Amino acid sequence: MSDAAPRTATKRAGPNAGAAKFIVPLTSIHKVDADGVQVFYRAAGDASAPVVLLLHGFPTSSFMFRELIPRLATDYRVIAPDLPGFGFTEVPSERKYVYSFDQLARTIEAFTRAIKIDRYAIYVFDYGAPTGFRLAMAHPERVTAIISQNGNAYEEGLGDAWGPIQKYWASATAENRDIIRQSVLTAGGTRWQYTHGVANPENVPPESYTLDTALLERPGNKEIQLDLFLDYASNVKLYPKFQEYFRKFKPPLLAIWGKNDPFFIPAGAEAYRKDIPDAKVQFLDTGHFAIETHVVEIASAMKDFLETNGVRRQNEESTVTR
Repeated sequence: MSDAAPRTATKRAGPNAGAAKFIVPLTSIHKVDADGVQVFYRAAGDASAPVVLLLHGFPTSSFMFRELIPRLATDYRVIAPDLPGFGFTEVPSERKYVYSFDQLARTIEAFTRAIKIDRYAIYVFDYGAPTGFRLAMAHPERVTAIISQNGNAYEEGLGDAWGPIQKYWASATAENRDIIRQSVLTAGGTRWQYTHGVANPENVPPESYTLDTALLERPGNKEIQLDLFLDYASNVKLYPKFQEYFRKFKPPLLAIWGKNDPFFIPAGAEAYRKDIPDAKVQFLDTGHFAIETHVVEIASAMKDFLETNGVRRQNEESTVTR
């Protein structure tokens, strides 16, 4: 995972040696110390290109962006960290990390400093939304655009699937905590999040929810997730602040949404227009993990949106780097 000289890859079209070359962006993996945490991240694209920061949600990791990263990296420097408690980011026990959304945002801000990025578009999904919106409120000058893929900031966007968790917020008893443990933090519960609302569930790659399930089963991880479920109530309390940020700074925003998501329903996407009238809203006929079934459409929409809003390459010819 150490840094090395820039890498490039080419693919020849057809059998002829003189055929045109197509750049195939290579995704590399790294770790960096930030906020006392070893943050694992994936990166691709030219180091001089505009940055797109990808922030994942529950219960996944930067692995969810495995198909999106190379599609964006022809034009952008793409960076996707694993949040603490997820994926392959390591939190030392002596760090005594407090798993809250305020703390996740502090760690990701420290991560951006560690890798020396101070201006970026952000793609936010699920937990990535309250994490990324905290970054945006703290440093609005750094955010060039926002792409929200089922990343909510409005109470009307909360679907019925939040019912048991809202009960847990209202009364954080051991019984209510165990209900979440037994109903959500299971292999079946994770697979359901990936496949609910998908026209053909068999088209969802099984390695996605299988990896998430394996990582959830690590010793102590379910307690981390239960703490974050409880703290999600802090995000709902911050929704008015997020909305104030939207109204004041009006960042270019694309809400691209799996319309069959049981957690964050279409009203949450439409609501962005209340505070950012020029927000672009696009619905996809799929579920919560829209990127698993519609990565081509999402990548295309993102490129068009970023280009339209001035987030573009200054030099069309560049080297794909680590």
